[in-house]
Amino acid sequence: MFRLFCLALFCHLLVGCAVQKTSDKPYYENLAAHRPKVTLPSENTSKDTASQTKIIAAVTPTHHVNAKVDAVLDSIDRYNQVRKFVDGYTIQIYSGQNREQAMEAKKKMTSDLPEYTANLQYQQPKFRVTVGRYFTKLEAHPDLVKLRSSFTAAILVPEKIPVR
Repeated sequence: MFRLFCLALFCHLLVGCAVQKTSDKPYYENLAAHRPKVTLPSENTSKDTASQTKIIAAVTPTHHVNAKVDAVLDSIDRYNQVRKFVDGYTIQIYSGQNREQAMEAKKKMTSDLPEYTANLQYQQPKFRVTVGRYFTKLEAHPDLVKLRSSFTAAILVPEKIPVR
């Protein structure tokens, strides 16, 4: 009897733990019945509601924070005056150890796209050719797309931009 019970329990567990087959159809459920119904006001009711609006008197402030705000703004101004660099981005069109290839990339840049200025930098052990200074990725993206037509290895790299 006990063996029969254990066998039945084992079969029940085995069947219960079987993998369910997945469906190729995407999940779809119509929730239109649960959405609230909204009625738009007609032109006649909008005139009535306009006449029913109340005129509210001007509100006078009770808590003045001008001194606190001025102190915070002054501290931000002092911080910005001593700040030498800002986090930004530049577009790198070449990075490698070969100086001739870096010079060729800069020359190709000035001939193909004269509206951009290429900068050649040497940071040991690499030569880098970069273009532009941008504060956000969004600002740099249109130029990056233009440069990728001529330089497939062009990437956006973070860089410290000097503040003048």
